[in-house]
Amino acid sequence: MKEESNTGMFGMRNTPATATAEGEQVSAETGAVGSPLANRHIARHINGIPRSGIRDFFDIVQSKPNVISLGVGEPDFVTPWHIREAAIYALERGKTSYTSNLGLPKLREALSEYVLENFGVAYDSSNQILITVGVSEALDIALRAVINPGDEVIYHEPCYVSYSPSIVMAHGVARPVACTAENEFSVTAEAIEQAVTPKSKVLVLNFPTNPTGGTMTGVELEKIAAIAKKHDLLIITDEVYSELTFEGEHTSIAALDGMRERTVFLHGFSKAFAMTGFRIGYACGPAEIIEAMMRIHQYSMLCASIVSQEAAYEAVKYGSPDTAEMRDQYGIRRNLIVKALNEMGLSCHLPRGSFYAFPNVTSTGLSSKEFAIRLLEQENVACVPGSAFGASGEGFLRCCFATALDKIESAMERMNHFVNSRLD
Repeated sequence: MKEESNTGMFGMRNTPATATAEGEQVSAETGAVGSPLANRHIARHINGIPRSGIRDFFDIVQSKPNVISLGVGEPDFVTPWHIREAAIYALERGKTSYTSNLGLPKLREALSEYVLENFGVAYDSSNQILITVGVSEALDIALRAVINPGDEVIYHEPCYVSYSPSIVMAHGVARPVACTAENEFSVTAEAIEQAVTPKSKVLVLNFPTNPTGGTMTGVELEKIAAIAKKHDLLIITDEVYSELTFEGEHTSIAALDGMRERTVFLHGFSKAFAMTGFRIGYACGPAEIIEAMMRIHQYSMLCASIVSQEAAYEAVKYGSPDTAEMRDQYGIRRNLIVKALNEMGLSCHLPRGSFYAFPNVTSTGLSSKEFAIRLLEQENVACVPGSAFGASGEGFLRCCFATALDKIESAMERMNHFVNSRLD
């Protein structure tokens, strides 16, 4: 397995800094100047972590007028009114205090019921569920709770931009396994087993996947579960897009025989309930691991916002009809955007989950970064280059269809014009 490249925005390699005559450090990538003292005080494993390719790109987007954005993975729906009202009512009742480190008991009880009903896994709300500040915190503290320095963490890519940096920040070693368009960006058990070494400790899964919309079959998950048992791997499964599965049933690996005991199940409210700004997520798992995660959580975050927790309780109890309605709308948009991409010559599989299309742009002769930048400059359409999601994302483009149908139609017309100008 080759070593991870040290990549920056859109997969560009972060080159080392050079020194000026005065001894200041100049970044070869950005031209920024910093003092040797500042560089000395930044931890080495942090200094080498690139900025998010998504956020760097959209700093550029925000400086341009009239851009149609198919970029940031955020629902364009406003949080349903009854959920917002629950947050308002909580404030009106003076609910502005800390909660238990684990989170509001009533929310944990409601989540225990929700996860059992929707995923088929039973968790004790008293010690097997932890409320976190988004799924991002849940992933961070799960990795920090279980990784010793040098432990290897296997994950599939293209993947969400935080996975590899989160592993590095936990002093683990990131071991990516490539997913391909030929397999509709699912990961195979065979590829995972080939990546296993004596140092392997954790396998991170995210299905449906950001950025590809890839999903998994129950049959393949059974094979992966067998590998996890064989090699004594802990599974961390991020299922934040699970409610946005369009065809077939979503299966959680935690629900498979013998897997609940070796799986940390992560989920949240941002995608299914359009609650990105509430920053609320949760982790379920064996009591010993949840306890270890809580210790980190209590010294860093203490607890999630009580107002967000009250809103989350309303969502998990009464928000499923809203989720179903949003999913139906995403399905219409998905069909439109995938059809348009294929018709303009950008091969694109039909994602079975999430709200992302991931077309192949190699026919244009451009790299994914070049395609994204020129599309933005020439047509005012913003998408994210696939290279931002790992080396195996090169040649692809992430197009988020969580935006209004008329904007998607306009964006596809502009992209078609851009592609035709390249291929003429």
